[in-house]
Amino acid sequence: MFQPDEKPSVNPDPHAIAPGRGASKVVSINAQTIKVACSNCNLRELCMPLGLSASELDRIDDVVASRRKIKRGSTLFRNGEKFTNLYAIRTGFFKTCVASEDGRDQVTGFQMAGEVIGLDGIVNDSHTCDAVALEDAEVCVMPFDRIEELSREIISLQRHVHKIMSREIVRENGVMLLLGSMRAEERLAAFLLNLVQRLHARGFSQSELVLRMTREEIGSYLGLKLETVSRTFSRFVEDGIVEVKQRHVRILNTEALRDIVNPRIGS
Repeated sequence: MFQPDEKPSVNPDPHAIAPGRGASKVVSINAQTIKVACSNCNLRELCMPLGLSASELDRIDDVVASRRKIKRGSTLFRNGEKFTNLYAIRTGFFKTCVASEDGRDQVTGFQMAGEVIGLDGIVNDSHTCDAVALEDAEVCVMPFDRIEELSREIISLQRHVHKIMSREIVRENGVMLLLGSMRAEERLAAFLLNLVQRLHARGFSQSELVLRMTREEIGSYLGLKLETVSRTFSRFVEDGIVEVKQRHVRILNTEALRDIVNPRIGS
Protein backbone atom coordinates (compact mmCIF):
# COMPACT_ATOMS: atom_id res chain seq x y z
CA MET A 1 0.00 0.00 0.00
CA PHE A 2 2.26 2.78 1.21
CA GLN A 3 5.81 2.56 -0.05
CA PRO A 4 8.74 2.97 2.38
CA ASP A 5 11.20 5.74 1.80
CA GLU A 6 14.91 5.06 1.62
CA LYS A 7 16.65 5.61 4.92
CA PRO A 8 19.67 7.86 4.50
CA SER A 9 21.68 9.36 7.31
CA VAL A 10 20.57 12.92 7.97
CA ASN A 11 20.87 15.43 10.78
CA PRO A 12 17.33 16.37 11.79
CA ASP A 13 16.45 20.04 11.91
CA PRO A 14 14.85 20.75 15.31
CA HIS A 15 12.43 23.15 13.65
CA ALA A 16 11.13 20.33 11.50
CA ILE A 17 9.55 18.55 14.48
CA ALA A 18 7.93 21.55 16.09
CA PRO A 19 4.18 20.93 16.45
CA GLY A 20 1.94 22.87 14.13
CA ARG A 21 -1.76 23.62 13.95
CA GLY A 22 -4.35 23.35 11.21
CA ALA A 23 -4.33 25.91 8.42
CA SER A 24 -5.88 29.23 9.34
CA LYS A 25 -5.96 32.53 7.49
CA VAL A 26 -3.68 33.00 4.50
CA VAL A 27 -0.75 35.35 5.00
CA SER A 28 1.69 36.69 2.47
CA ILE A 29 4.67 34.58 1.40
CA ASN A 30 8.02 35.86 2.54
CA ALA A 31 10.48 35.09 -0.29
CA GLN A 32 14.21 34.93 0.21
CA THR A 33 16.51 35.02 -2.78
CA ILE A 34 19.24 33.21 -0.91
CA LYS A 35 21.41 31.01 -3.07
CA VAL A 36 21.10 27.39 -2.00
CA ALA A 37 23.88 24.83 -2.07
CA CYS A 38 22.31 21.38 -2.45
CA SER A 39 25.71 19.81 -1.93
CA ASN A 40 25.79 21.14 1.65
CA CYS A 41 22.15 20.44 2.56
CA ASN A 42 21.61 17.72 5.17
CA LEU A 43 18.46 16.61 3.30
CA ARG A 44 20.23 16.20 -0.05
CA GLU A 45 20.14 12.41 0.09
CA LEU A 46 16.36 12.52 0.41
CA CYS A 47 15.52 14.82 -2.49
CA MET A 48 18.57 14.47 -4.79
CA PRO A 49 20.07 11.38 -6.44
CA LEU A 50 23.03 9.65 -4.85
CA GLY A 51 26.44 9.19 -6.47
CA LEU A 52 26.72 12.54 -8.23
CA SER A 53 30.14 13.90 -9.07
CA ALA A 54 31.31 17.25 -7.70
CA SER A 55 30.75 18.93 -11.08
CA GLU A 56 27.23 17.47 -11.35
CA LEU A 57 26.42 18.73 -7.85
CA ASP A 58 27.60 22.19 -8.82
CA ARG A 59 25.27 22.17 -11.81
CA ILE A 60 22.33 21.02 -9.71
CA ASP A 61 23.11 23.79 -7.20
CA ASP A 62 22.42 26.22 -10.05
CA VAL A 63 18.93 24.74 -10.57
CA VAL A 64 17.73 25.89 -7.16
CA ALA A 65 16.72 29.51 -7.67
CA SER A 66 16.00 30.50 -4.07
CA ARG A 67 14.65 29.51 -0.72
CA ARG A 68 11.19 30.62 0.27
CA LYS A 69 9.74 30.90 3.77
CA ILE A 70 6.04 30.12 4.19
CA LYS A 71 4.18 31.02 7.36
CA ARG A 72 1.81 28.54 9.00
CA GLY A 73 -1.57 28.71 7.25
CA SER A 74 -0.29 30.39 4.09
CA THR A 75 -0.40 28.85 0.63
CA LEU A 76 2.63 27.81 -1.42
CA PHE A 77 0.55 27.40 -4.60
CA ARG A 78 -3.15 27.25 -5.46
CA ASN A 79 -5.42 25.11 -7.60
CA GLY A 80 -5.43 26.52 -11.15
CA GLU A 81 -2.21 28.48 -10.69
CA LYS A 82 0.31 28.25 -13.54
CA PHE A 83 2.92 25.55 -12.92
CA THR A 84 6.53 26.73 -13.11
CA ASN A 85 8.39 25.20 -10.15
CA LEU A 86 8.89 22.12 -8.05
CA TYR A 87 9.57 22.70 -4.37
CA ALA A 88 11.88 20.68 -2.11
CA ILE A 89 10.71 21.02 1.49
CA ARG A 90 13.61 21.93 3.81
CA THR A 91 11.67 22.35 7.04
CA GLY A 92 8.07 22.20 8.05
CA PHE A 93 4.98 20.30 7.00
CA PHE A 94 2.36 20.83 4.27
CA LYS A 95 -1.03 19.51 3.30
CA THR A 96 -2.40 19.42 -0.23
CA CYS A 97 -6.14 19.81 -0.63
CA VAL A 98 -8.92 20.49 -3.11
CA ALA A 99 -12.31 22.11 -2.57
CA SER A 100 -15.16 19.59 -2.57
CA GLU A 101 -18.58 20.28 -4.11
CA ASP A 102 -19.98 21.44 -0.77
CA GLY A 103 -17.10 23.91 -0.33
CA ARG A 104 -15.11 21.96 2.22
CA ASP A 105 -11.40 21.21 1.81
CA GLN A 106 -10.65 17.59 0.91
CA VAL A 107 -7.12 16.74 2.04
CA THR A 108 -5.24 14.77 -0.60
CA GLY A 109 -1.86 14.38 1.10
CA PHE A 110 0.65 15.47 3.73
CA GLN A 111 4.25 16.35 2.80
CA MET A 112 7.30 16.78 5.03
CA ALA A 113 10.95 17.85 4.95
CA GLY A 114 12.97 16.05 2.29
CA GLU A 115 10.01 15.56 -0.03
CA VAL A 116 9.25 17.31 -3.32
CA ILE A 117 5.91 19.06 -3.80
CA GLY A 118 4.28 20.50 -6.92
CA LEU A 119 4.33 17.43 -9.17
CA ASP A 120 0.57 17.78 -9.73
CA GLY A 121 1.20 20.67 -12.11
CA ILE A 122 3.33 18.79 -14.64
CA VAL A 123 0.48 17.22 -16.66
CA ASN A 124 -1.51 20.32 -17.63
CA ASP A 125 0.98 23.09 -16.75
CA SER A 126 -1.25 24.21 -13.89
CA HIS A 127 -1.66 23.06 -10.29
CA THR A 128 -4.64 20.88 -9.43
CA CYS A 129 -4.63 21.47 -5.66
CA ASP A 130 -3.72 23.96 -2.94
CA ALA A 131 -0.54 23.43 -0.89
CA VAL A 132 -0.92 24.88 2.61
CA ALA A 133 1.77 25.07 5.31
CA LEU A 134 0.71 23.34 8.54
CA GLU A 135 3.59 25.04 10.38
CA ASP A 136 6.24 27.63 9.52
CA ALA A 137 8.18 26.08 6.66
CA GLU A 138 10.96 26.69 4.16
CA VAL A 139 11.25 25.31 0.64
CA CYS A 140 13.85 25.32 -2.12
CA VAL A 141 12.40 26.68 -5.37
CA MET A 142 13.39 24.62 -8.44
CA PRO A 143 12.25 25.92 -11.87
CA PHE A 144 10.94 22.90 -13.75
CA ASP A 145 12.30 23.98 -17.15
CA ARG A 146 15.82 23.95 -15.66
CA ILE A 147 15.24 20.52 -14.15
CA GLU A 148 14.09 19.18 -17.52
CA GLU A 149 17.09 20.71 -19.28
CA LEU A 150 19.60 19.35 -16.78
CA SER A 151 17.99 15.91 -16.51
CA ARG A 152 18.64 15.37 -20.22
CA GLU A 153 22.35 15.74 -19.49
CA ILE A 154 22.57 14.06 -16.06
CA ILE A 155 20.94 10.65 -16.40
CA SER A 156 20.89 9.99 -12.65
CA LEU A 157 18.86 13.18 -12.14
CA GLN A 158 16.41 12.09 -14.83
CA ARG A 159 15.99 8.70 -13.14
CA HIS A 160 15.49 10.41 -9.80
CA VAL A 161 12.73 12.67 -11.17
CA HIS A 162 11.03 9.61 -12.67
CA LYS A 163 11.36 7.82 -9.34
CA ILE A 164 9.71 10.71 -7.47
CA MET A 165 6.85 10.77 -10.01
CA SER A 166 6.43 7.01 -9.78
CA ARG A 167 6.35 7.16 -5.99
CA GLU A 168 3.56 9.75 -6.22
CA ILE A 169 1.53 7.43 -8.46
CA VAL A 170 2.05 4.52 -6.05
CA ARG A 171 1.05 6.75 -3.13
CA GLU A 172 -2.19 7.77 -4.88
CA ASN A 173 -2.97 4.12 -5.64
CA GLY A 174 -2.37 3.35 -1.97
CA VAL A 175 -4.80 6.05 -0.90
CA MET A 176 -7.44 4.66 -3.28
CA LEU A 177 -7.02 1.24 -1.70
CA LEU A 178 -7.13 2.81 1.75
CA LEU A 179 -10.41 4.61 1.08
CA GLY A 180 -12.02 1.84 -0.90
CA SER A 181 -11.54 -1.32 1.09
CA MET A 182 -10.37 -0.62 4.65
CA ARG A 183 -12.20 -0.20 7.93
CA ALA A 184 -11.55 2.86 10.11
CA GLU A 185 -9.07 0.99 12.32
CA GLU A 186 -7.10 -0.17 9.30
CA ARG A 187 -7.02 3.29 7.76
CA LEU A 188 -5.72 5.00 10.92
CA ALA A 189 -3.20 2.24 11.64
CA ALA A 190 -1.83 2.44 8.08
CA PHE A 191 -1.65 6.23 8.33
CA LEU A 192 0.33 6.16 11.61
CA LEU A 193 2.72 3.47 10.33
CA ASN A 194 3.40 5.37 7.12
CA LEU A 195 3.91 8.67 8.93
CA VAL A 196 6.34 7.32 11.53
CA GLN A 197 8.22 5.41 8.80
CA ARG A 198 8.71 8.58 6.75
CA LEU A 199 9.85 10.50 9.82
CA HIS A 200 12.27 7.73 10.79
CA ALA A 201 13.86 8.01 7.34
CA ARG A 202 14.70 11.57 8.35
CA GLY A 203 16.43 10.53 11.56
CA PHE A 204 13.51 10.74 13.98
CA SER A 205 12.12 8.18 16.41
CA GLN A 206 10.55 4.93 15.18
CA SER A 207 7.85 5.12 17.82
CA GLU A 208 7.12 8.77 18.66
CA LEU A 209 5.74 11.58 16.54
CA VAL A 210 4.06 14.96 16.82
CA LEU A 211 1.02 15.35 14.59
CA ARG A 212 1.23 18.61 12.65
CA MET A 213 -2.26 18.09 11.26
CA THR A 214 -5.56 18.19 13.16
CA ARG A 215 -7.73 15.12 13.65
CA GLU A 216 -10.25 16.73 11.33
CA GLU A 217 -7.57 16.94 8.60
CA ILE A 218 -6.61 13.31 9.24
CA GLY A 219 -10.26 12.37 8.85
CA SER A 220 -10.53 14.32 5.60
CA TYR A 221 -7.51 12.49 4.21
CA LEU A 222 -8.69 9.05 5.36
CA GLY A 223 -12.33 9.55 4.39
CA LEU A 224 -13.50 9.42 8.03
CA LYS A 225 -15.56 11.72 10.21
CA LEU A 226 -13.83 13.58 13.02
CA GLU A 227 -15.78 11.55 15.60
CA THR A 228 -14.62 8.31 14.00
CA VAL A 229 -10.96 9.39 14.08
CA SER A 230 -11.22 10.35 17.76
CA ARG A 231 -13.07 7.14 18.64
CA THR A 232 -10.48 5.03 16.82
CA PHE A 233 -7.59 6.78 18.58
CA SER A 234 -9.35 6.10 21.90
CA ARG A 235 -9.73 2.42 21.00
CA PHE A 236 -6.01 2.18 20.19
CA VAL A 237 -5.24 3.77 23.57
CA GLU A 238 -7.55 1.37 25.43
CA ASP A 239 -5.91 -1.59 23.67
CA GLY A 240 -2.43 -0.41 24.71
CA ILE A 241 -1.34 0.16 21.11
CA VAL A 242 -0.62 3.88 21.36
CA GLU A 243 -0.32 6.60 23.97
CA VAL A 244 -1.79 9.98 23.02
CA LYS A 245 -1.21 13.34 24.70
CA GLN A 246 -2.81 16.06 22.59
CA ARG A 247 -0.74 16.02 19.35
CA HIS A 248 2.01 13.79 20.67
CA VAL A 249 1.61 10.12 19.76
CA ARG A 250 3.76 7.31 21.12
CA ILE A 251 3.43 3.92 19.45
CA LEU A 252 3.61 1.24 22.14
CA ASN A 253 2.95 -1.80 19.96
CA THR A 254 4.03 -1.47 16.33
CA GLU A 255 3.27 -5.12 15.57
CA ALA A 256 -0.32 -4.64 16.70
CA LEU A 257 -0.71 -1.77 14.22
CA ARG A 258 0.78 -3.91 11.46
CA ASP A 259 -1.56 -6.77 12.34
CA ILE A 260 -4.54 -4.42 12.06
CA VAL A 261 -3.46 -3.45 8.53
CA ASN A 262 -2.33 -6.94 7.46
CA PRO A 263 -3.90 -9.53 9.79
CA ARG A 264 -1.90 -12.74 9.97
CA ILE A 265 -3.68 -15.88 8.79
CA GLY A 266 -4.72 -18.04 11.72
CA SER A 267 -4.14 -15.32 14.31
